[in-house]
Amino acid sequence: MARTAAPGSRERILRTAGELFYRHGVRAVGMNQIIDAAGCGKNLLYTHFPSKDDLVAAYLRACRRERAGAAATEGLPDDPAARLRALVAEIAATSTRPDFRGCAFRLYLAEFPGDAGEPGRVARDYLSDTRAEIDALVARLDVADPGRLADRIWLVVEGLYGSAARPGSATAAQTATGLVDDLLAAAKR
Repeated sequence: MARTAAPGSRERILRTAGELFYRHGVRAVGMNQIIDAAGCGKNLLYTHFPSKDDLVAAYLRACRRERAGAAATEGLPDDPAARLRALVAEIAATSTRPDFRGCAFRLYLAEFPGDAGEPGRVARDYLSDTRAEIDALVARLDVADPGRLADRIWLVVEGLYGSAARPGSATAAQTATGLVDDLLAAAKR
């Protein structure tokens, strides 16, 4: 007779796998390593996640939910410039944490740039939605060239993630928030 899985086993496996994926990279982490670290059996892991792709996609969806739960703009007035500053400031603050390696979605796509499977779709959708959020906020500003301003702010965001976990990331974070302020001020009509 098959045993019933302990409550929370799926979440424990996902949390353990997520920590390993983030710390070491998806390619470097095998399913046996996850089984050992999570203290579960192979059957239990594969019951919840039939393939590594299923587990990676679940990890990336969990990262997205966590990111959505830490919305920098929550409670702010409906001011697009203030919301843009808050988004960049949140990314800047996150990028200076000692345990921060970078954006989970960007890290995944750097490892698997051509992935057409579910993990790749989850990662690309997140980045596309994040860019669309910036585009929508910039579109509400009274600026001469919203596309150019959005491109520049997106480049600041990319730079923050690119400089994460490197010496000087605190300086880069501080510079990035100031740069967005400068871009917003210069773009006004």
